[in-house]
Amino acid sequence: MKIINAMQAAELIKSNETVGISGSGGSGSPEAVLLALKNRFEKTKLPKNLTVTSGISPGNLTYDDVGMNCFANDGMVSKAICAHLGMGKKFGVAVGENKFPAFAIPLGVYTQLLRATASKKPGVITSIGLNTFIDPRLEGAAANEKAKADKQILELMTIDNKEYLFYKSYKIDVAIIKATYADTKGNISLEWEPIIGEQFLLAAAAHNSGGIVIVQVEKIVEYGKFKAKDVLIPSVLVDYVVVAKPDKTKKEYNIPEHTPSLVGKSKIELENIAPIELNERKICARRAAMEIDKGSLINFGIGLPEAVASVLNEEGCIKEITSSIETGITGGVAQSGVTFGVAYNADSIIEDAAMFDLYDGGALDMAVLGMAELDKFGNVNVSKFGKRVTGPGGFINITQTTKKLLFLGTFTSSGLQIKTSNKGLEIENEGKIKKLVKNVQQITFSAKNAIKNKQDVTYITERAVFKLSPKGIVLTEIAPNMDLQKDILSQMEFKPIIDKNLKIMNKNIFKKEKLKLKLK
Repeated sequence: MKIINAMQAAELIKSNETVGISGSGGSGSPEAVLLALKNRFEKTKLPKNLTVTSGISPGNLTYDDVGMNCFANDGMVSKAICAHLGMGKKFGVAVGENKFPAFAIPLGVYTQLLRATASKKPGVITSIGLNTFIDPRLEGAAANEKAKADKQILELMTIDNKEYLFYKSYKIDVAIIKATYADTKGNISLEWEPIIGEQFLLAAAAHNSGGIVIVQVEKIVEYGKFKAKDVLIPSVLVDYVVVAKPDKTKKEYNIPEHTPSLVGKSKIELENIAPIELNERKICARRAAMEIDKGSLINFGIGLPEAVASVLNEEGCIKEITSSIETGITGGVAQSGVTFGVAYNADSIIEDAAMFDLYDGGALDMAVLGMAELDKFGNVNVSKFGKRVTGPGGFINITQTTKKLLFLGTFTSSGLQIKTSNKGLEIENEGKIKKLVKNVQQITFSAKNAIKNKQDVTYITERAVFKLSPKGIVLTEIAPNMDLQKDILSQMEFKPIIDKNLKIMNKNIFKKEKLKLKLK
């Protein structure tokens, strides 16, 4: 192991190499090395034509000089393979503008591909992705037009008369990883990292590809200081160490402050977490909370689904279920926004690859996920919006293997304003964009797959609830004070099946007082 500075690390990377980057949104990003790479390219136009690969790509929509945005300069990247591209705004725009071919693959598949590369296997065979945009019969995981013309990274295959997808493994020339501490021998500790993630697998993949492993840490300590179980990347995998302190001016980005309750060192009083205000988000979350069974293992997705955990906490029910996040966290209360993927008071924190082994095998009882678009077939899109490409993250793994699914989203967007009263729900200003459409822009959740696998699927909005059936989308509930034609049907691009026993949503959902929720 050799200690170098960030610019020396950047100079190790050659044109045309494949670079793997650690991090997940606002945590675990090797910022000093990435910024040095950006600065080097802007001065010398080197390295160029890189293939970059990442899971939940690090970044923040607020800052242009962090995370994957450091690769947004023209000519720096020739290909991207990521599970989620949305956290780096400039990088996502470059993908949408077709600057280079980009592929968006399921997060669980990405972690398993790193394992396959490390063990020199040809790839990963799985059913994850069938009948979604990942499927070669649809878009072949292409995140933009250039990717559609590029060599496919996966193919369809049949084993014992069952369809599978074969994702091809690829070598990693350079791994750039963020950790907390290194010792003088090169052993690496993630003591204050709130997510373990795929750091070990990324290091192993690069090392066994004949590449190099660069680890950015906050401090170097004497050899022998670490407990063996605290070393998550052994020294034999580490070539270079860069010492750099987190930039605290970026506020919550990269979680610079050592927070004991985020890494399992202590717990906070959950009762002190303030309840969210009564708005369309909370209405959806309250209705979703009524579907939850006591004792369930539940994945809560990013965005609106996070509000469900908040409602459960407010109602005193959070301890009656076990939450789960695909980043490897079980228990606790997940954080939102750029710090998604971390949680206060976690029961356990494991590698995300191990968590996806559980998910893919059907361990989840329920998942509560976002819904940007819903179409007449029951397909859901959360991965592409015009030229803006975000990718699926762990969404496809979760939705294809979980018994019961709740999709949450507002009925319309762009200007929607609502208020609640004793009558129920009132639409003060209708959103300009309809989200219940004839055909989604991209199939991230496949209704065809769900029907085949007999999954229980419910779609919840602030004014209506729908169920997936083999015959189509069934409208089962509408909010009190809503006009079926004016507020529901006229704001959809397709006509649903209307349940003969159409119900009114529970009026307590729309009141400021607590629900007094009791899980079944």
